[in-house]
Amino acid sequence: MFTITFRVTKKQIAFAAAAMVLAFAGGLWAKSALSQLEGEAATSAGASVQSGELRVYKAEAKTNEQRVKFLESFGWEVETEPDEVLDVLIPREMDEVYLNYNEIQKAQGCDLNKLAGKRCKRYTYVINNYPDRPENVRANLIIYKNKIVGGDVCSIELDGFMHGFMLETD
Repeated sequence: MFTITFRVTKKQIAFAAAAMVLAFAGGLWAKSALSQLEGEAATSAGASVQSGELRVYKAEAKTNEQRVKFLESFGWEVETEPDEVLDVLIPREMDEVYLNYNEIQKAQGCDLNKLAGKRCKRYTYVINNYPDRPENVRANLIIYKNKIVGGDVCSIELDGFMHGFMLETD
């Protein structure tokens, strides 16, 4: 018989709660953020607009230049090197946080359910031109077999936001 114990700190609980709030708020905002699209630049980097919806095709992402060009196609000015590169495991069974995050992906034409149980890479880039937010905004690209299969734009602040690659413009 095995016993597994976990030690959870208040900081870890606060971080998990903040992540859940961001994922939920991002899911709600992503729907409206994708209502107005600027598709020409995105098309050249592996995304297209069809019937008013953004579709992120599995754009090539083998090189850093390809990843940066993809983000630039949405109008983002990013640092030329990733801020962070992590291996991520897409869970076989998604909890509420992942389900909310996957709604953002589905709005972009991606679906992480197809990758359940797979290991992916997450490349995080610093965004330098987010409106009214000169700092603490990141773009995350989820890569599987050198193809972009999902991602988001988010604030790393506690009261932050999360949405798909496109920004709503009024």
